[in-house]
Amino acid sequence: MTSASPLDNPIWSCLATHHAQFAHGGKLARRYHADISPISGLAGNEAIHRAELESLMDVGDDFATFGNAVPSLGGHWETLYASQLSQMVRADATLLPEHDADVTALGSADVPEMLALVELTKPGPFRQRTIALGNYLGILENGRLVAMAGERMWIDGFREVSAICTHPQAQGRGYARTLMTRVINRMLRAGETPFLHVESKNRRAIDLYLALGFTPRVEFSLLYAKRIR
Repeated sequence: MTSASPLDNPIWSCLATHHAQFAHGGKLARRYHADISPISGLAGNEAIHRAELESLMDVGDDFATFGNAVPSLGGHWETLYASQLSQMVRADATLLPEHDADVTALGSADVPEMLALVELTKPGPFRQRTIALGNYLGILENGRLVAMAGERMWIDGFREVSAICTHPQAQGRGYARTLMTRVINRMLRAGETPFLHVESKNRRAIDLYLALGFTPRVEFSLLYAKRIR
């Protein structure tokens, strides 16, 4: 990277602008409301930023963060998970072909099934009110939700494709590609540039995203932790 971009610190860039209504905090650190997501962002990586983040959480609260301002934790925290993420961007504004499929727009009534699918497949944080962050689409088999994808962060003209998951019994049918195609095309028609985050070790997912026109931009550290005192 040769110049600073809001994508370098994506969570902070989002929570300080488009998603400020869904977050609380101040000028140094912010986090989504707990029933939306544990995701939190910091404006920088100094002690004052970490102190403000800590002030937003009680003992037992969890948070997840990634970007160029991932804090080093002190003794008040227990690391629950750490990994590496690849941020990928689809700069190509060409629409993808949409094949016939029975795709359903998901709403608040579908949240229990969405939460159950996320719990089974672990695509990343998704909670009771995450659906407020964007449009979500799903595929049903025999009335049961078996695949979904949608939108999460919004940074300037960039929109994040998120919550991409398929029930293990429905894998191999192209559902993820079908849903992502529609999510991506909606963004493109709105003049937005799709981007996403994926664990760097998830080669199967990365290969799909490459086939859909995404290119890797940067690697981030991912941290998920809980306050223990």
